[in-house]
Amino acid sequence: MAQKLEKLKGSRYYGFVLLFAMLIFFYGVFKILTPHNFGSPANLYSYLQSSIIYAVGGCGLYFIVVMGLFDFAVGSNIVLSSIVGVILSKQFGYPGFILGCLGCGTLIGLLIGFLYNKLNVPSMIVTVGLMLIFESVAVFAAGGEKQTLPENLRFFSSAPGNIILAILAFVFMYFILNYTKIGTYCNAIGSNEFTAKNMGIDVKKYKLIGFMLLHFFVGIMAILSVSYGTTMTALTGMSTMSRNFQPLMGTFFGIAFRKYGQPITAIIVGEFIISLIFNGFIALGAPTTIQNVVTGAALLIIVSLTARGAKGSVVK
Repeated sequence: MAQKLEKLKGSRYYGFVLLFAMLIFFYGVFKILTPHNFGSPANLYSYLQSSIIYAVGGCGLYFIVVMGLFDFAVGSNIVLSSIVGVILSKQFGYPGFILGCLGCGTLIGLLIGFLYNKLNVPSMIVTVGLMLIFESVAVFAAGGEKQTLPENLRFFSSAPGNIILAILAFVFMYFILNYTKIGTYCNAIGSNEFTAKNMGIDVKKYKLIGFMLLHFFVGIMAILSVSYGTTMTALTGMSTMSRNFQPLMGTFFGIAFRKYGQPITAIIVGEFIISLIFNGFIALGAPTTIQNVVTGAALLIIVSLTARGAKGSVVK
């Protein structure tokens, strides 16, 4: 029996079992505590609508977090790319909206990766400084006004549009991780950067690619975010930082479960679990500030579990 259990733990199916056991556990707890306000099919569908937005961002963050990097400019890029996309949508319709969000997002990723490589300082310092700059640029681009997506351009605000776009993002990540050198080299750099350099891997190049991929996914997240909320307001004073953490928690799920070969599944299910927890507390009538407590506690728990499998890695 013990041998069978050890064999199961070493298989990829154990990751599936563990993820869905967590999902059922949290659903069951809140369903028992508040059966009438939580967990109906309509509720679950609503939780899914919001969680897939964060899952897309979590997929993007995976490419840099797996290398030991962090990016605090994600939230500011979501805001800026959304505003650019909305402004262009009023002139060029869907092409302007989609290309505005994706183009702005990817260019910001290129800038962040370039500056990180050239300045040779920790990624957290680079991205915090750029976050402040991007927030100011967003205010300037928006002209101090709330930007509203036109009603005839809201295909991605609900199913099937948002689900189709999210699935395309997940498939794209799967392809990169499994059929390109990028996924292999990102993992190699994260495991041991010195060894990766000795193997002939151009570490700076793949870190730059990692930031570009991250912010390409942020561009997709911007499309989904402004479509879902229909408006976007520019914020200053590091106010966009709050947008960083929920996709980051999904990424940590992916990092923790990559040893089972399930990073994408873990990110998607992990974000849905987080959404269940948030909405469960709301159904219980807890104050909205409880979300900050849950976010902080979840980050601490997930990071501590993830760190066990990543000894020796450092934030760069």
